[in-house]
Amino acid sequence: MLAQEIIAQKRDGGTLSNEQIRFMVEGLTSETISEGQVAAFAMAVFFRGMELSERVALTLAMRDSGSVLSWDLPGPVVDKHSSGGVGDNVSLMLAPALAACGAYVPMISGRGLGHTGGTLDKLDAIPGYVSQPDEETITKVVRNVGCAVIGQTPNVAPADRRFYGIRDVTGTVESVDLITASILSKKLAAGLQGLVLDVKCGSGAFMSNLDDARALARSLVDVANGAGCPTRALITDMNEPLASCAGNAIETANAVRFLRGDEIDGRLYDVTVALGGNLLAECGLAEGRDDGAAKIREAFSSGAAAEIFGRMVTELGGPSDFMEGFEGHLARAPVVHEVTADQSGFVDAIDTFALGMAVVELGGGRRRASDKIDPSVGLLHCAGLGGWMEPDTPLVLIHAASHADAEKAEQRVRNAYSISDTCPPENPLIIERVT
Repeated sequence: MLAQEIIAQKRDGGTLSNEQIRFMVEGLTSETISEGQVAAFAMAVFFRGMELSERVALTLAMRDSGSVLSWDLPGPVVDKHSSGGVGDNVSLMLAPALAACGAYVPMISGRGLGHTGGTLDKLDAIPGYVSQPDEETITKVVRNVGCAVIGQTPNVAPADRRFYGIRDVTGTVESVDLITASILSKKLAAGLQGLVLDVKCGSGAFMSNLDDARALARSLVDVANGAGCPTRALITDMNEPLASCAGNAIETANAVRFLRGDEIDGRLYDVTVALGGNLLAECGLAEGRDDGAAKIREAFSSGAAAEIFGRMVTELGGPSDFMEGFEGHLARAPVVHEVTADQSGFVDAIDTFALGMAVVELGGGRRRASDKIDPSVGLLHCAGLGGWMEPDTPLVLIHAASHADAEKAEQRVRNAYSISDTCPPENPLIIERVT
C-alpha cells in the first residue's frame, strides 16, 4: 500500500477502506509518511469530504494510535465535550455532579484555543493541581473520587497531535471530518460508555451560524455512536458569555461559588443541568432527561458535587482547603478597572468573540503556543443581553496586570457592546438537541 495512491484516491473523490485509513494513521504516528503527504491527505479530505464509514474508521484508528483506558467500575464511564466558547466553565461543575449521581468521569480536557478559554488553564490556576498526571494517577482518582478533569497524556491519541500540528499550518483545520476525528479520538481513548456534546453557536463560538453548528453536532453524534459510544448533543447559544465572567482564576472562582451555592449564573446553571440530565439518561442512570436534570440539581443543592470537586482538587495535588479558602489560593490581578456604559438603553448585542480576545490581550490566553498565561487577569460581572444600562452603569470589571493593559482592553470591551432603545428578543439557550 502506498500513501500517494491513497491520497490520489481521496483527491479524486473516492471512498477509502478501513485498511487504507489505518495505514495512513499508522504512518502518521510512526512518521513513515512525510509531512507533505499528511498535508496532501488533509487537503484532499478538506475538499472531498468523508463518508460516515470513513470518519468512524479515522476516529478509531487515531484513538488506537495510543493507549486506550479500560475500566472495571460499578457505574458507567462518561464524559462531556464543548466546542468552545467564552465564560464556559461548565466542566468544573458538571464532572463532580455526574460523579455524585453514580457516573465515573475521566474528563480529558484541553487548553485555550484562540478566543476561547481552556478547562486545563482554569485548573492550572489552582496551586499544586496536576492537570496532566500519568495514567495510574488518573485511574486512581477516578476510582476513588468519581471524576478527574485532566489533560491529554502523551500516550493518548498521539496521531492526533502530529496531524493537528500539520493541519494548523496548512489551512485544513476547518474540515468537519477532521475536527470530528480529532475531538472523538481523544475522548474515546478514555474508554467511555456515554458522551454528551455541547456545540456552541453564536458570536463567541467557532461555529457562528446554526447550519455549521448542526453539521458539526450531527457529525460528532453519528461518528461517536458509530464507534460504539452512546452519544447525544445539545446546540447551545454563545451570543454572550455563558458565565458572567471570563478568565482562568476568575472562572475557577465562579465555579467554586456555583458549587457552594453562593452565587450562580442562571444561563450557566441551565446549560450544566441540561447537559448532565441528557448524559445521565444516555448512560442509563436516569429514566429520561427530565429525571436526569432533577438528579443533577440535587447533586448541586445537596452539596455532593462541591464535596467531590474539593476531593478531586486535593487528590490531584491542590490545597486540601480549596473549597473553603479558594480566594486565598487563586491569583488576583493588581488592577481592577471598571468600564461603564456611555448611554442609557438595553444591551442589544454582544460581540462575544471580542470579549474573548480582550482576555487574550490581557494575558489570559495565548497568541502563540509557547505563551505563558497570567491566571489572574480577565473580565468580571459582564453585563448580559437585555440588561438595562444607565450612563455610569458598569458593563464589565477588567482585571489586569497594569493600568496600560486595562486601558487597551477597555476599548475592545466598549466595541463589543451595543446599546439601543430596543430590548432584544431572548435567544433560546438550548437551540436544538441532536440524538
